[in-house]
Amino acid sequence: MRERAEAVLRQLAGEQARLRSDQWRAVEALVTAGRRVLCVQRTGWGKSAVYFVATALLRAGGAGPTVIISPLLALMRNQVAAASRAGIQARTINSANQEEWDEITGGIRSGTVDVLLISPERLNNPDFRDLILPELAATTGLLVVDEAHCVSDWGHDFRPDYRRLRTFLAGLAPGTPVLATTATANARVVADVAEQLDPAGEALVLRGSLDRESLRLAVASLPTPAHRLAWLADHLDQLSGSGIIYTLTVAAAAETATFLRSRGYPVASYTGQDEDAERRAAEADLLDNKLKALVATSALGMGFDKPDLGFVVHLGAPPSPIAYYQQVGRAGRAVSSADVLLLPGPEDAAIWRYFASLAFPPEEQVRAVLRVLSDADRPLSTAALEPMVELRRTRLELMLKVLDVDGAVRRVRGGWAATGAQWHYDRERHRRIAQARTAEQAAMREYAGTDGCRMEFLRRCLDDPQAGRCGRCDRCTGTPVAEGVSEPALAAAQAFLGRPGVPVAPRKMWPTGLAAAGVPLSGRIPAGEQAEAGRVVGRLSDLGWGARLRTLLADGAPDAAAPPGLLAAVVEVLKAWAHSNDPWPARPAAVVAVGSRRRPELVGSVAAHAATVGRLPLLGSVTATGPPAGAGGRANSAQRVRALHGTFVLPPEVAAGLAGAGGPVLLVDDYVDSGWTMALVARELRAAGATAVLPLALALSS
Repeated sequence: MRERAEAVLRQLAGEQARLRSDQWRAVEALVTAGRRVLCVQRTGWGKSAVYFVATALLRAGGAGPTVIISPLLALMRNQVAAASRAGIQARTINSANQEEWDEITGGIRSGTVDVLLISPERLNNPDFRDLILPELAATTGLLVVDEAHCVSDWGHDFRPDYRRLRTFLAGLAPGTPVLATTATANARVVADVAEQLDPAGEALVLRGSLDRESLRLAVASLPTPAHRLAWLADHLDQLSGSGIIYTLTVAAAAETATFLRSRGYPVASYTGQDEDAERRAAEADLLDNKLKALVATSALGMGFDKPDLGFVVHLGAPPSPIAYYQQVGRAGRAVSSADVLLLPGPEDAAIWRYFASLAFPPEEQVRAVLRVLSDADRPLSTAALEPMVELRRTRLELMLKVLDVDGAVRRVRGGWAATGAQWHYDRERHRRIAQARTAEQAAMREYAGTDGCRMEFLRRCLDDPQAGRCGRCDRCTGTPVAEGVSEPALAAAQAFLGRPGVPVAPRKMWPTGLAAAGVPLSGRIPAGEQAEAGRVVGRLSDLGWGARLRTLLADGAPDAAAPPGLLAAVVEVLKAWAHSNDPWPARPAAVVAVGSRRRPELVGSVAAHAATVGRLPLLGSVTATGPPAGAGGRANSAQRVRALHGTFVLPPEVAAGLAGAGGPVLLVDDYVDSGWTMALVARELRAAGATAVLPLALALSS
């Protein structure tokens, strides 16, 4: 059997390929003993070879098709191509090929499909779950769980949909082999995943060394975002081959790519906000070496495979050493040496805190959702739920997935329904997970400042029992990264990051379901009630203005007049706005401020300065009545509109001034989050006679 296994491997990986010891142990356990196996092995070790070799042997023996649970479509595309090299027919079922489902399921029944790849989300699609999954589970010859750390909520990339695997596991025929694979699991995650694979504790765990002999790790401590961009501009062409520059935010990816292109580098940005076609085109350009680098968020992660990737640079530190190890593992798979460089910044911690705030909601919010679903006489879609609960869409969807896994709700045709089952809010577990995340952040800071071997540090964070000095990193070799930057590059970066001004699209549609929240608004906002496109000085997540704006607008920051530098930036924004490709419809005729409860002096000073410089009348402030809006920008759009609707009042002097202004009104606020404050105040101003409303704020939340 080993000879047959080696023959399949050669088809996959070339004539010189030979099975590693643990690869053979895994294949043998799966094929001959029907074991449940967890492989924790470094990136590039050959985990996919294990399941394709096992598939070939099992299929030759008459077993049913292999089912691979894979997290990303990009990863599926790579795996389909790899399988075909070994004569294995692989297909995928996903949201983009629903018209092919009948053909594919027919191929599974007839035996012409050897491997079916599906995403974990597919396991709870009502049609797939009810019509296809039971038969599939009963006939599966091998189940593979790729990137298995996602199964564990202790893992760095926990995905609730992965927890639905327990239903799939329960439906497998007795003796069906199961393989789970990951490169990024510490001891806690390994134990959790192994227990989920086999509660009896009989899963075979194969842990190998997590050293990556080709990677040269280093850290460069540079004082400002401008220095970090300048360093890239000076040194990117010295890094071998092509690579990835990771950023922590979408805004930083866009800014970095724009700046590097201005310095002559062929780069592209890659984020979760890009269209799928744009991401695929960017991946293809990097694979074809048409780009020096992709500037990417974590959206470019497990699904991307370029074996000759020559470098990975992080502009900002990920929130955990485990996530960092996973991302740097993209480099150096088929080259003898690859550079891995971290450029941390003091702003990283604020970004970590923001993402941590999106964790599982507190119990009272969860109970509120369960009450709404229990009281409903029909299933409710996520959009229908939003007006009734104070959770944004993405957080609400995550919570529903967890509740589904816990059995408290069920996804059905038409949306979500409560099951009526008793449900316990595991406060202690959530507290421990939050503590673990805090410890991971501390470890990431420690990694940046360690005097010891950097690869050893990462391997110890992953509980690698074989961790030792690598002999390649900047600490082991005593060759720190040159941190100097050239004056021209620094000046260019400072000028680039110092440019204020970000367009803000106006709200054009009311949120769905407002009637359920008691608000008589729906559909498209009439043109005569809309605001125009607006401007802010910068995003809170920007590399340039972000840090200054976060300090100014932080919770607890004292209210004070805007500093001179910020007022000068406001003037620059107004000048650029007037001469942009999307200018205002006419020059403002007056200025109105949004009455701020938290920062009246700050907002008032900006409005007064804009009026003085523009020689415009300052009509006053729109005031808000009633209690504060509560959840504010962290609520979903429907809840935000419900909280704000009918609360804005135009003082008589403002209303009188609008009647005589005879032109657009510049509406000034401190920052834009959901955009509904500007939209609702603009509606009041338009109703009072403003010909147009031009929103201007200091910051955009994201």
